[in-house]
Amino acid sequence: MTAIAQASKPRTGLLIWLIVSQLLAVASLFIWFVMAGLSVMAFDSGESPQAWAFVIAVWSYPIFPIVMAVGAWIAYARRKNTLATILSGLTFAAPVLVYIGSWIASAAWFLQH
Repeated sequence: MTAIAQASKPRTGLLIWLIVSQLLAVASLFIWFVMAGLSVMAFDSGESPQAWAFVIAVWSYPIFPIVMAVGAWIAYARRKNTLATILSGLTFAAPVLVYIGSWIASAAWFLQH
């Protein structure tokens, strides 16, 4: 596909996807804010490497969606539509994977008991 044909191709759907997916990422940051506050309870039983690892992992979460969002907009500006779509989808992938993992763990627990 030539550069002129690609430049004239409408990208409205991609733009909508970028906006919607990043609104979902912002929503995940509201949930993260609550979890970040609760994560310090990992130290209730004392300071340990596991507690530190957990708190650092929780508190570093916002870096991931921010980097993916910036990358998605850069890819969009450079007309790398597939890359922009993937990066934008990754902005909220971590919470979705956590919910799926929690559901699977709960289902497995109920099946055992």
